[in-house]
Amino acid sequence: KVIRIMTAEMFRILSHLLFYGTFAQDIGALSPIFYMFIDREKLFAIIEAFTGARMHPSWFRIGGLAQDLPHGWDKMMLEFTEYFPKRLDEYEVMVMQNSIIKKRSIGIGKYTTKQAIDWGVTGAGLRATGCDYDLRKQSPYSGYENYDFDVPIDDKGDAYSRCKLRVEEMRQSIRIIKQCIHNMPQGAYKMQHPSTTPPINNLSKHDIETQIQHFLNASWGAVLPNGESSFAVEATKGINSYSIISDGTSSSYRTRIRTPSFAHLQMIPEISKGLMLADLIVIIASIDFVMADVDR
Repeated sequence: KVIRIMTAEMFRILSHLLFYGTFAQDIGALSPIFYMFIDREKLFAIIEAFTGARMHPSWFRIGGLAQDLPHGWDKMMLEFTEYFPKRLDEYEVMVMQNSIIKKRSIGIGKYTTKQAIDWGVTGAGLRATGCDYDLRKQSPYSGYENYDFDVPIDDKGDAYSRCKLRVEEMRQSIRIIKQCIHNMPQGAYKMQHPSTTPPINNLSKHDIETQIQHFLNASWGAVLPNGESSFAVEATKGINSYSIISDGTSSSYRTRIRTPSFAHLQMIPEISKGLMLADLIVIIASIDFVMADVDR
């Protein structure tokens, strides 16, 4: 659980850095995105050392993780947590205090808490209206209740506020990661459950029973009992939820995925009325959506 939270917050930083750089770029500041991609590469290198992949490592598994953390993981993470906050301070001057960015984004694309809830907006877009709602605090999962961090809130509800909150969320993510580093427990990185989780590799070569268990998990997949399950997490762009109905086989009878980007994009006509075409670019940039996240 601690490893999952640490890596989830690492990906939150990666997502927000991409947003931060492209937000500034869309408004006209080209330099910040190059600096931010340098920082993304530093973090991607750590993730690759952990998981063997970068963008979509498929490392979280039913019952735990694909493998344990490598030797020296803490040194890599400590170096990054010391390095990154100073960079955020520099970006604060480059982007958030940039007079052009302020003039083009403050007061643009405004909406209220009621409008946000009516349209299904979540994440930083909702919290920028003054609504204090973050699933990591309201409905903690994976042990988030054990961590000391703040949920950034603003009440302006405009493009500038949405950017400002995501910047502060990166600072809070570093705060959470530091707690993970200093409180990482010992123990197994995945549970022993023959129906859902393949055994550790060296055990599967020990006797025929665990080898069969490994073969069934690798070829069939997890066999889940009859029933329905629904779960939501505070993802980087808002609330991400999965609802699964099982009929007792290795494939779900029905899977429903609710991602935040589609709901956020719906608001564009509502919040761009009466504005200039150039303002539309700022609004779209401030939403922080990905088209693959829309296609559900």
